[in-house]
Amino acid sequence: MQKVTPFLMFDGQAEEAARFYVSLLPDSRIDRVTRSPADTPSGGAGSVLTVEFTLGGSQFVALNGPRYSFNEAVSFQIHCADQAEVDRLWTALSAGGSEVACGWLKDRWGLSWQVTPTRMYELLNDADPDRSRRAMEAMMTMVKLDIAELERAADGA
Repeated sequence: MQKVTPFLMFDGQAEEAARFYVSLLPDSRIDRVTRSPADTPSGGAGSVLTVEFTLGGSQFVALNGPRYSFNEAVSFQIHCADQAEVDRLWTALSAGGSEVACGWLKDRWGLSWQVTPTRMYELLNDADPDRSRRAMEAMMTMVKLDIAELERAADGA
């Protein structure tokens, strides 16, 4: 069991959100669905109370609770191996949500995600400060991150 577990509150859509998230990444699954033994403000007896799930190997809990809104102060970053993974996750997570900037988006529940290619970090940490700066400047103009464009910018093209 991990020491710290993100606990996310949804307005009646905890199970739907958890099932969607686990469909996106390997090493993901629904671990347990707990149903309410009594009526609560978020549902009647027998309604989904919590969903424990594993996302990319990390444990999460989703709760159906009172209506609170997610905000950008907390986000989840997904490290992507290539542009195909960036594109697939970007399309899935932004559907019904909104694209923000610099690889950030909000999903349809308002949760913020950073869909980030690992290549971007390699470029930002390049030993040549000019390459690093050019990659950073290019990243700051993007919404969805484009690895080829980051590389072109780093190369000064």
